[in-house]
Amino acid sequence: MSVQETLPLGGVVAGQPGDFRADHVLVAEMVKPGSKVLDVGCGEGDLLQLLETRGVDGRGIELSREGVNRCVAKGLAVVQGDADTDLVNYPDDAFDYVILSQTLQATRQPKVVLENLLRIGRRAIVSFPNFGFWKMRLQLLIGGHMPRTENLPASWYDTANIHFCTIKDFVELCDAIDVKMERAEALDLYGRPLRLRMPWWVWNLFGEQGVFLLTRGGRK
Repeated sequence: MSVQETLPLGGVVAGQPGDFRADHVLVAEMVKPGSKVLDVGCGEGDLLQLLETRGVDGRGIELSREGVNRCVAKGLAVVQGDADTDLVNYPDDAFDYVILSQTLQATRQPKVVLENLLRIGRRAIVSFPNFGFWKMRLQLLIGGHMPRTENLPASWYDTANIHFCTIKDFVELCDAIDVKMERAEALDLYGRPLRLRMPWWVWNLFGEQGVFLLTRGGRK
């Protein structure tokens, strides 16, 4: 099963071809036109399609055969592969951007995956659901059970998510492996960016998901 099938995120932007998800639109805005991009865990290729409308040379890697077939049927350059095991086969600086959209929490070795993203791409864009979001905290505190929301509907025994991550956790990981954040956005429950530049703990509480544009430490 594709990871994106278990993460039917809201915040759809209407009035554009395909009514693209708001987080996809934000990711696409971070990519310069004409860039060479690898979308890791690309699902059915919705983000790749959006990127192509912006003049981006997009490629994809997807774990599920069904997702790959649907991408190929759309004319997208996508191969079957696993982020945990197959990124090591890509050479250094092979892409301008490597994107990992709503997939980090489903990888077995998120730290290694992130390091590979920034090895094979000059920049990386990572988005993920924030498990520190206030609704999730409330369910665990009051309900005493693993959280479920409209955007994360699967039960704990039937989810692809194996490494629950908060925005704070991700920022600390970036610090630990010397990753520079060029841009960071926290999105609310409706896919809208939190407008105020607030401390991380506020984003960690009110951001339903995070989107980060990253480079290697020290890179200009």
